Amino acid sequence: MKRIAGVLILIVYHQLGEWLVRLAGWTLPGAVVGMLLFFLTLLALRKPPEMVTVGADFLLRHLALLFVPAGVGVVLLLELIRDQWLAMLVSLVISTVLSMLFTGWLMQLLMPKEHTPHD
Repeated sequence: MKRIAGVLILIVYHQLGEWLVRLAGWTLPGAVVGMLLFFLTLLALRKPPEMVTVGADFLLRHLALLFVPAGVGVVLLLELIRDQWLAMLVSLVISTVLSMLFTGWLMQLLMPKEHTPHD
């Protein structure tokens, strides 16, 4: 029962995010807004409820099944991928490099500087 309740809590946050995005007219994905709301809730609680932990563990154990729809989508769109592979590859490489550069910059900004004595 805890497993079902935990998964339902996660679904409620997802749907709440979708509803807020639709209501406010934002261009953010609703899942991201729901995840942010869930994160803020967890910060306020300081410890996730056991139901959520059990539900999340269940979803993580069966994570491979969640990739089936994406795999089917790739197979269905194989002709489009074949026609647009170069554009997809270039955008993938550029976005990966930009993500790595931004992450490195952000880590340098947030991590405390170590002071070393000069010889």
